[in-house]
Amino acid sequence: MKQKKEKETCSKAKEISRLTWILYVLLAVIIVVYAATGSAIFGAIALLLIAMIIVFEVSTSLKSEGLRKSMTDVASAIGAALLVWALLIFILHTSAPVDAVSSCSMLPELQRGDLVLLHGIDNVTSFIRDTKVPIVEVSKSDFQNMQNSISNEFLAYFAYFKGNKSAISYIIPNNLAYEVGLYNTACLSAKGFSGKQSQFYQCLVPESAQNNNLIRYSYSVGKIADSNRTFDAIYTSRISIGGRNITANLSNPIIIYETTGRDAFSGSIIHRLYAILNVSGSYYFLTKGDNNQALDIEFANYPINQSSVLGYVVAQVPLIGYVKLLLSGQIAVPAGCNQVLSQ
Repeated sequence: MKQKKEKETCSKAKEISRLTWILYVLLAVIIVVYAATGSAIFGAIALLLIAMIIVFEVSTSLKSEGLRKSMTDVASAIGAALLVWALLIFILHTSAPVDAVSSCSMLPELQRGDLVLLHGIDNVTSFIRDTKVPIVEVSKSDFQNMQNSISNEFLAYFAYFKGNKSAISYIIPNNLAYEVGLYNTACLSAKGFSGKQSQFYQCLVPESAQNNNLIRYSYSVGKIADSNRTFDAIYTSRISIGGRNITANLSNPIIIYETTGRDAFSGSIIHRLYAILNVSGSYYFLTKGDNNQALDIEFANYPINQSSVLGYVVAQVPLIGYVKLLLSGQIAVPAGCNQVLSQ
């Protein structure tokens, strides 16, 4: 009789183990399909499966081990996770050693849903020396002047079409005549990009608007490809600071920084370092997404103080980050994930 019960218990345990593996494999498949299609339906299904797995694991543990043992196991798992997190913080010298890529602004280098491992920047001067990111000496007065008129620094190039001058975009549809204009993006953002002709001309500024700016921009025409076609695209190809010209370098490190309430972007941003301003020993970073047509400052984000930088990317794991995105409710795929800009 005892052997029969043991066999039944063993058989049930195998069935539960088999069902658990089926759920996990199904979750992995759904996440892969969600990553490939970007469909919110598959994202919702994946989130539902995660919830089902949690409920199933908890109920199974309660039935087989009892409440006390289950609580002990949960406490042990949480403790182990916290220990691993503390070790990562200690080893990698950052308070946020792991993050998930939520947008497509770093395509093709980083994909949405990648899990990234970060290392903190302990010594900025050593970091700059080792990475060879362009650094420009800027006086306190020049930097303060920029801060005092920062909205004048939020400039980006867009194309506007001769047949409809109220239409603006950085993507240029084939066979349409266009002109390139310099726009104040803070102005466009405040007006909601509604495309009304009156708003369009209010935000259009001449090239001379850059004359008194600390940072000046130059543009080029590249290509942007989606799943069906390839278009011309306007993008910032060079900046000039104090007479020094700087172009993008895809070997520069990718950093994660925290935005502030005054920035147009929000949350933690994962972008590549473009240049560094040394303001009497205080460092400010200029960044750009590889798949964005302009630097972050052009999109109305302030220069990043070194204290806001969480770290730089040292490793990435595909797809695993989707678990974090789904649990945080970031199911909808952001715009631009079907397009890659080649510069």
